[in-house]
Amino acid sequence: MAAGLLLTCLAFCAVLFKAYLDGKFHSAKSLQQYIAGFGLAAPLILTALQAAQVVLPVLPGFLGCVAGAALFGWMGGFWCNYIGICAGSLLAFLLARKYGKEFVSGLFPAKQYEKWSTWAAKSKSYTAMLFLGMVLPLFPDDFFCYFTGLTKMSARKFAAIIVLGKPWCILVYSIMFSAA
Repeated sequence: MAAGLLLTCLAFCAVLFKAYLDGKFHSAKSLQQYIAGFGLAAPLILTALQAAQVVLPVLPGFLGCVAGAALFGWMGGFWCNYIGICAGSLLAFLLARKYGKEFVSGLFPAKQYEKWSTWAAKSKSYTAMLFLGMVLPLFPDDFFCYFTGLTKMSARKFAAIIVLGKPWCILVYSIMFSAA
């Protein structure tokens, strides 16, 4: 079963990489057209794509929010984006927890990793800052999902922060971009 899941994830990553090389992620319009091409499966594809963009921090998550709102309206776009981003955030946390510092440090530039991991380890208000960061736009939350996996924070507490903090920014994006 684990081998099948790994193969599925690798195949999905290969499809995403090819789409990236083909220019499908260069603009909200190109991403919207790409996702719409999946027909009835488009909401599932957007949800999976949003989960993947957290785990693979090179994919543009903001474009997924724009494309989701344009394709499915503010409510449909919100739910696809929210579920996908929450799932990806939890997966990033669990990957960091399982594979540790070497894995996480390999995902980010060394200077950025050292700066943020040092701050996270020393901060007395890390939980509050993490929650606030999840609420606010433009916070590097993908990075902090990984970093938090290296802290002593429980998975339950992290999940609560994600589930309660993430919807607000995504909701604003969804309403803004469905109206545009």
